[in-house]
Amino acid sequence: MGIALLPFKMGSGKALRTLTHLQCVRILYKTILKIHRGLPMELRELGDQYTRDEFRRHKEATPEQAQIFMEEWTKYAVTVVKQLRISSSHSAKVFGTPLKGKDLDQFSDEQIYQLFELHEAATKKETNATSSENDK
Repeated sequence: MGIALLPFKMGSGKALRTLTHLQCVRILYKTILKIHRGLPMELRELGDQYTRDEFRRHKEATPEQAQIFMEEWTKYAVTVVKQLRISSSHSAKVFGTPLKGKDLDQFSDEQIYQLFELHEAATKKETNATSSENDK
């Protein structure tokens, strides 16, 4: 699955070949932020901040890293869109995909730490949202 599948499903293949890498990155970035509008507010804030941080961190990525980065963020966007469609037709709102042990084995120490920070931020927001609801 290439980057072009998400933002350009309706477009022609010729238009895709004329876009620079930077244009593809910007389109994917903006698309993800638009997708996040469908998330609950606390998840949207967390997702938007994480997306901004990750796209900033990868400005100096090698072409190989950039290719993997774009593919993974495209998969993320497709997954969230599917989950938003499902959640709008059902009462359960479950977002995300569980990580497998083999996935974690491929992470660098820095990525493991980032994952831990993301977990901390997500559980902190979740705890704050729960206590706010209980205060009402």
